[in-house]
Amino acid sequence: MREEYDFSNARKNPYAAQLKRQITINIDGSTIDYFKAQSETAGIPYQTLINLYLRDCAVNKRELKLAWE
Repeated sequence: MREEYDFSNARKNPYAAQLKRQITINIDGSTIDYFKAQSETAGIPYQTLINLYLRDCAVNKRELKLAWE
């Protein structure tokens, strides 16, 4: 390993805007169980599946429609 590195010609990561951020969110246990079951079928981690679902909602600008009774 070098003692010193030259970063004068370095450039920013072009994918930095797409990086994920860690957050804390409270989700019902039954909802997590649902996504865990779906993830086993799909063969991907449940957190990735939730992220894909939320990203799809954001990209398609889906709006929540609630009808309180």
